[in-house]
Amino acid sequence: MKIPASLLVVALVVAGCGQQPSTPAPAPDEHHEEAAPRSVTFTEAEIAASGVEVLSVDAARIRELLPLYGTVQPNAERTRTVSARFAGVIQTVNATVGDQVREGQRLATIESNESLRNYDVVAPLSGVITARTANPGEAAGDRPLFTVADLATVWIELALFPRDFSRVRIGQEVRVRTVDGGLNGTGKIVYIAPVSQGGNQTLIARVLLDNRERQWAPGLYVSADVVLAERAVPIAVSNPALQRLDADTVVFVRTDSGFIARSVTTGASDGEWTQILTGLELQERYAAKNSFVLKSDLGAAEADHEH
Repeated sequence: MKIPASLLVVALVVAGCGQQPSTPAPAPDEHHEEAAPRSVTFTEAEIAASGVEVLSVDAARIRELLPLYGTVQPNAERTRTVSARFAGVIQTVNATVGDQVREGQRLATIESNESLRNYDVVAPLSGVITARTANPGEAAGDRPLFTVADLATVWIELALFPRDFSRVRIGQEVRVRTVDGGLNGTGKIVYIAPVSQGGNQTLIARVLLDNRERQWAPGLYVSADVVLAERAVPIAVSNPALQRLDADTVVFVRTDSGFIARSVTTGASDGEWTQILTGLELQERYAAKNSFVLKSDLGAAEADHEH
């Protein structure tokens, strides 16, 4: 028997009334939870005890540097050799290598062969005895008996290679340090040799360095940076302030309770300062020295939290 089309429609409607309508899947949550700030709590007492130095973000001058190497030498313009004025026999010696002497101070006494009278050999300038060949009873003739060097200034003699000849000029500032980094000083180039030394095709660039504290001993090996150019940048931090956290370069910014690790974008840099392109504002306070202490504490705190 053929079923009328109208009855089929009614049956389908009745059957559909027993089914629950499908519930649409909820839309994905577009709001992701932000990572917690990377901060470390530090009191004023803890900051002082840790050696963390806090500075304000400021402008700086970034320098283009040429690294060179060399040695400390006595200032030859302040070095004198002392000989006998008249041939004779050395009677007494009053100074030895390493002694500090004053200008006019007696160094030895000699009996003249002609007059048979004693006369004094004196220091021609104040300084240090760096060499002595005089001994009592010996004959004194033309040979030097003493060398006296005024070490209030010293020369830093740097090896300058051909590729750098055109970049170095008299008057340029030079930052000098011992190879272990224990001493630092600043001087200026006062002389560049017109001819190369020996067969190694290098010239000598000479730096005059203050040494009134007697820290720079002749013979020390040093490294140096010649300042070729410099430019001002509006925002910079000291190089020790920069730390790496995961894939980020961060600076620890001072807060009321301690420090927060702030991600930054860096620009030009030299051995002292680094330009900050994004992440910091002028006059914000930051950990400029020993910031690795904060990084270590932050890492320990995050490890404890994970466990």
